[in-house]
Amino acid sequence: MKHRNFFQLFLFGLILTFFASSCVKEGPLGPEGAAGADGTDGTDGKDANETCIICHAPGVVDKIAVEFQLSKHEYGLAAEEEAGNTTCAPCHEQEGFKYVVANNVKCDFILGTNGKYTNGYVATSGTAYGKLLCATCHSSIHKTYASSDLPALTTTAPAALTMWGGKKTINLAADNGSSNLCVKCHQPRPQTNLQTGNSQDYEAIAANPKGIAHDTLNTTNNIINPSYRMDLHYGTVGTAFAGVGGVEFAGTMGYSSSPHASVASCTDCHMGTGVVGKAGGHTFFAKGNFTTCNTAGCHQSPINDSNITYWIDPRAKQKELLEALAAKLVVNGVEILNQSDDEEANLWYALTSKHYDGYLNVYDPSLNPGGNANETGPFRNSAPGSAWTQAQKDKNNKLPKLQLTNAQYGAILNFQFCLREYSLGIHNSKYTKALLTNSIAVL
Repeated sequence: MKHRNFFQLFLFGLILTFFASSCVKEGPLGPEGAAGADGTDGTDGKDANETCIICHAPGVVDKIAVEFQLSKHEYGLAAEEEAGNTTCAPCHEQEGFKYVVANNVKCDFILGTNGKYTNGYVATSGTAYGKLLCATCHSSIHKTYASSDLPALTTTAPAALTMWGGKKTINLAADNGSSNLCVKCHQPRPQTNLQTGNSQDYEAIAANPKGIAHDTLNTTNNIINPSYRMDLHYGTVGTAFAGVGGVEFAGTMGYSSSPHASVASCTDCHMGTGVVGKAGGHTFFAKGNFTTCNTAGCHQSPINDSNITYWIDPRAKQKELLEALAAKLVVNGVEILNQSDDEEANLWYALTSKHYDGYLNVYDPSLNPGGNANETGPFRNSAPGSAWTQAQKDKNNKLPKLQLTNAQYGAILNFQFCLREYSLGIHNSKYTKALLTNSIAVL
């Protein structure tokens, strides 16, 4: 027992000696050795957040996206309604529009083996879809992921006019041709000649106002069939702005343009800085936002909706001329032009006192279902629909036929043109005033 205790004390003393020796201060370091070779540089990481935020910041794309929610380009239903329609796709479907631009599809009228012309400005069945979004107008989004992607536009080339089979073009040079992108779609649809299928010759119609466009007795040479929707569609504003596109009857007024056509662009007014109500920026609405009217190089005196010279008077004059022309387009006391009290469907409801919509007062039980005082039209439809019932065909046959001279036909087109440019002349008051004034005179 004593031997074991002695052994434990000896072991404990040995351990203390070991620890004591380890606490002794170290001596000085020896000389530094030679430097080793440098290692290989690592690969730089992707700075994704910093790149994306160039555009995806509250004051850039995020702001634009919110503004775009107020644009009819975004909330309009045409992209859904016309999906699959290759003839409507070039303007109403994003992929269709991109297709005709990328492939430089011509809007010429092509002569077929049947001797009739057809308009070749169509998309493919595989591109006739897509809601209008950023990539419709901006061609380079998410290509380099830099701020330079955003300003690049799908096209700024001169816009060929489908209404004339591509024989004439519009080139609006202001703002580096950005308006040409807008005019690519915002132009009238063609009126086609009943005999040939080719686009109507506006110059021939204007030169022969006493000629017959539709003869109810001898239909051999008719160039049109009057119908409820014998119209220019809705996009007349681009050609009105450029000072072309009407039936230019000779008259007391020459055809010229307001300064807007040469010094302003669509974006100047329709994308004004600062959103006022729902106007400005990427809302594309202009009404109510006069910010760009008052910038250097444009109107030096402030413009607003109380301005007599540049707002109230020209709009009042165009309204007066529209109503005077409508009053001339009458057969046996019945107006040819349709009126609609449907404030939602009639986009031009507030532009005239009688709420004209640009359509014709022609019987059509499917397209004109009682939107006016004459129910479904007081004039006979010369081309009844295949889906009409026999009772509807019988009713149509009892109605008086509608004969039209070239003067009446051209005046109808000019009325539609000047009503549907929507601004009551602000886009180009000189040109629209001449069209309406000379149309009234020729009648």
